[in-house]
Amino acid sequence: MIVTILQPSYIPWRGYFHQIARSDLFIFYDDVQYDKHGWRNRNRIKTPSGSRWLTIPVHSSGNVVQEIPINQIRIDWHKDWAASHLQILTQSYKTAPFFDEYFNMISPFYNAKPEYLADFTIDLCVGLSRALGIDKTEFQRASNIPGISGKKTDRLIQILQKVGATHYLSGPSAMEYIEKDKFDQADIALEFIRYDYREYPQLHPPYDPQVSILDLLFMTGKNALSFVLNP
Repeated sequence: MIVTILQPSYIPWRGYFHQIARSDLFIFYDDVQYDKHGWRNRNRIKTPSGSRWLTIPVHSSGNVVQEIPINQIRIDWHKDWAASHLQILTQSYKTAPFFDEYFNMISPFYNAKPEYLADFTIDLCVGLSRALGIDKTEFQRASNIPGISGKKTDRLIQILQKVGATHYLSGPSAMEYIEKDKFDQADIALEFIRYDYREYPQLHPPYDPQVSILDLLFMTGKNALSFVLNP
């Protein structure tokens, strides 16, 4: 069984969904420390004036937020960010060929207003996966897997053993720190995915390969998955 473990992120880029599509089980790593300036609550889209960040405001007090697990981070709903994000998406992509179809799909997630960031980003991510046509991958949260301890590679392997993984699919950046010998000892195959994608039509040149998956869906519709899986 092929398994990927990644932190939940806001409207991730296509490399994230490539790992989902390649996996039998995708585990949201929601009980590790929140990284304040990472991808948990923000991502980039294309606009007429260039790439732009869309950021979900969260409740924080100085640097304390960085000591809290991802699944305990609360969204700040006092700010009308959801309406703002939907408006910016409309302004930026209203002329995209498949905008209406996928905008109508994502809007209910923004209107649901969950308390916790992970609840929102995970639900939206699963919805986007199904919209892409990824229908065989199962999803689970690390926080729902009992009896996990340790840190770094040891913790990953414990999770993989708990779910019966035989193959772990990782992003290439992990090559710098992951302890490969521990996977050999656990008899779990380790594979680093390659991010090598072909271009697709985009609004607002120049081409940017690392924006949110929404850009790909709005522009290519049901063909989006082919631009994820086929180099």
